[in-house]
Amino acid sequence: MKTPKVGFVSLGCPKALVDSERILTQLKTEGYQVASDYDGADLVVVNTCGFIESAVQESLDAIGEAMSENGRVIVTGCLGKDEDKIRQMHPNVLKVTGAAAYQDVMEAVHEYVPAPPKHNPFIDLVPEQGVRLTPKHYAYLKISEGCNHRCTFCIIPSMRGDLVSRPVGKVLDEAAALKRAGVKEILVISQDTSAYGVDTKYKLDFWNGQPVKTKFYDMCEALGQLGIWVRLHYVYPYPHVDAAIDLMAQGKILPYLDIPFQHASPRILKLMKRPAHSENTLERLKLWREKCPELVIRSTFVVGFPGETEEDFQILLEWLKEAQLDRVGCFTYSPVEGATANDLPDHVPEEIKQERYERFMEVQQAISAAKLQKRIGQKMTVLVDSLEEEFPVAVARSYADAPEIDGNVFVEDIDKSVIKAGDLLEVEITDADEYDLFAKLIQIKSA
Repeated sequence: MKTPKVGFVSLGCPKALVDSERILTQLKTEGYQVASDYDGADLVVVNTCGFIESAVQESLDAIGEAMSENGRVIVTGCLGKDEDKIRQMHPNVLKVTGAAAYQDVMEAVHEYVPAPPKHNPFIDLVPEQGVRLTPKHYAYLKISEGCNHRCTFCIIPSMRGDLVSRPVGKVLDEAAALKRAGVKEILVISQDTSAYGVDTKYKLDFWNGQPVKTKFYDMCEALGQLGIWVRLHYVYPYPHVDAAIDLMAQGKILPYLDIPFQHASPRILKLMKRPAHSENTLERLKLWREKCPELVIRSTFVVGFPGETEEDFQILLEWLKEAQLDRVGCFTYSPVEGATANDLPDHVPEEIKQERYERFMEVQQAISAAKLQKRIGQKMTVLVDSLEEEFPVAVARSYADAPEIDGNVFVEDIDKSVIKAGDLLEVEITDADEYDLFAKLIQIKSA
């Protein structure tokens, strides 16, 4: 009997990527093979995204391609909540499940492609850290599922539910397994990282025989003991985050925070129902930088939210100039089916959204370029992601750069026979543009 093969298409954010990794790990554990193309697959699983309309369309297109190329498709992920929409376009999909529905996906796979007999996961090799879709040297660590907030532009809680924190012992066990597998950088992700443990009332757990609370700071402190890069994403600027800055100042975790501010006008933040919208974020940023001058902050913003006036937008621009954030992404508001913001009055015309986006990015590009110019002459440690095929250049990142969303450090004139992806290098920064740095190699710190 041939070993059954399952194809897999993974779309969306890093949180969805972790869901895909968990499903793939379970498939491998049960003896399935992962097909490298549609033709060789007994069926295909498509893990979808449904956060904004462009992502919904991308997901529907991916389902259509899988149906056309293979014909036997299971749909999972965030868009799975809207089964009617999926079946209107693709009525013959085998099964539709929601986000993080690992067991439902496996049951659907079993229904249409039974697992191979006499499979022994203790003999067949499944890596301790599971199947991963990222390069060997970095990995995403999801610490919770769902969100307790009800931001008016977001439908994540309706797709993924309220906050459910993983036990801290399991989180730390997974992190330790990743380190043993050679991972040099862990990226902590969730819907609201700084709310970790709220739902469990910070339940006490154990790791390595020691008591640890299921709490944001305690988790960060324990991760800081692993001796590898730890990067925090999706952190809201609550007062209790201050303590984590101390860990950054001590060099225990990377001095990097991904904080989705979204806007700066108090009126728009209230319309968005953003958590921590009443916090004095500029004062908090000042405090954090006093504690940890090396701190790098990235964020995302939405322009053209319903009701946004030119005055609101000017407040955002002035805030941006004062905040001096290091890395920033910006999106024009896009209606999401099911979001309560759709019902707000005074929607902003598309041409004004685009014009505000361009003005916003012009301001931020100037800030970013000036900050990167100050890096010239500095010595930094960088992690190599890849090597250029045609040139003696390593594509790397510093502590200030998260993979795929921030800039790169291009280390030039290297000997590619002695440097590989996953190496840590000490470099000197020689040049910069609006987003990236250029450097020369000083030494290889660790391979």
